[in-house]
Amino acid sequence: MVGNKKVFKILITGSFGSGKTTFVKTISEIDPLLTEKNISRPERRTEDKQTTTVAMDMGKLKVGNDIEVHLFSTPGQERFEFMFDILSKGILGAIILVDATNNESIEVAENLAKKIREKFDIPILYAVTKLDLPNAKSLEEIKAFLSTIEDISVEPLDPRDKESGKEVLVKLLSKIVS
Repeated sequence: MVGNKKVFKILITGSFGSGKTTFVKTISEIDPLLTEKNISRPERRTEDKQTTTVAMDMGKLKVGNDIEVHLFSTPGQERFEFMFDILSKGILGAIILVDATNNESIEVAENLAKKIREKFDIPILYAVTKLDLPNAKSLEEIKAFLSTIEDISVEPLDPRDKESGKEVLVKLLSKIVS
């Protein structure tokens, strides 16, 4: 708590290329702190993805007059996995992004949820991205895959759309305060 403001630290995590940086850039009300570098392995680069997060992304936004949300997004590559423990200190909730076009992303999301549950008793929400792409699984298919951990809702997210991002964030915040 800072003055009369409540500060909520939220972890944004997920697989490589799931939209974490885009989500933080879109929803943040400040210029976010980004640690993007060019992808070093050419086979991981795509037309849409030339950079990767190497430490974290950090953004802030206000919800109403008395809540400030601090968003901390983890790198998606395994070699930066150590950042998860650093960034997750003090979190009150987590949003795990799932790429609907990537089966590995679903498995990564489940593993991240288990990891978070082992360390913290906090609300978690799955946010499914890239549902608009032709090779995407449907939200219902992804919900079926991710149903192994109860009480984690699965929501659609377009990380490029501020309103979509706010909807997901408000759903998580309502779980935190209830």
